[in-house]
Amino acid sequence: MIMRVLAVLAAGLMLAACGSNPLTRALDSRQNAGPCPPVAALYDASRIVEFAGEGNSFNEITYTGEITGVDLVCRYLDDQPMRAEVEIDFAFGKGPQAASNGHTYRYWVAVTRRSSKVLAKQYFTVDANFAGNTVDGRREIIQDIRVPRADETISGSNFEVIVGFDLTDEQLAFNREGRRFRLDAGS
Repeated sequence: MIMRVLAVLAAGLMLAACGSNPLTRALDSRQNAGPCPPVAALYDASRIVEFAGEGNSFNEITYTGEITGVDLVCRYLDDQPMRAEVEIDFAFGKGPQAASNGHTYRYWVAVTRRSSKVLAKQYFTVDANFAGNTVDGRREIIQDIRVPRADETISGSNFEVIVGFDLTDEQLAFNREGRRFRLDAGS
């Protein structure tokens, strides 16, 4: 009897949690009027390696990060801008020169016209907590990304949502040279 009561309470809590997200409330059972925009991590900005000094050898690494996955759900709302929710999976590493067990990484989410002009770009941060480990992972959910459709005849397939780390010129050059260190290198 107690198990049934607990099961009913757990089911009620799960249903209540599903309705608490503003985007979830907006996502009703009607079929979307069109496809969601494609979403991806920009290859050149999908990883970050930070070094303690001028060099770029393994022994000088402080922190690393990589975007390992990106998903998007969206909703058409008549002639209003499309609303989207982006889920980003991160993997973080702590190198031999790391000064602490925590690190903040800056990243961005951009809405573009398909393969061209950036229409909107927002910056966010994510914290890694290594707590004695050398590897950490996080899933960040960015709610209410707006895709600026001109009217209800414009499809989401005309846009892209791109994510990436906020890199310095040196970090971008490092990535473009194809250089990298795995999160667990040297362990």
